Amino acid sequence: MAIYENYEPERKKVDSGMDAVVIRQYNGGITGGRALDYSNFNEDVIKAGHLIVRKKVDGIYEYKPLSVSDGKYTDKQSDEEYAGVVVRSRLKGEGVAIMDDGRVNDEAMPYQFKDEAQRTAVKTALPNLIFEHD
Repeated sequence: MAIYENYEPERKKVDSGMDAVVIRQYNGGITGGRALDYSNFNEDVIKAGHLIVRKKVDGIYEYKPLSVSDGKYTDKQSDEEYAGVVVRSRLKGEGVAIMDDGRVNDEAMPYQFKDEAQRTAVKTALPNLIFEHD
């Protein structure tokens, strides 16, 4: 009996079924998308609608997913600003398209705002993003 090994890497799937529900209308975003700093991101997939923050380091913006605790977004750091939301679900480690102009179904986002103050801060920083639901 022969012994065989599988040399093909394990493929992971991204469930993008909710992407069209979360991103209701895409009007614009960061051209070309961005690579993210996933160092504090614990999921295998970053889902459409996840909030993205950025900070300037040596004159260049570094982007990362906003941290999550108990199913809600945490506060951003004082040196960070809101950049937008992920357009399409992607595997951790991959670059993402970031929308800063359009309509987002806030009830279908992967995580909820921490409180009304955070929602207001995001809406103020990204006035062209409309958070709505039916």
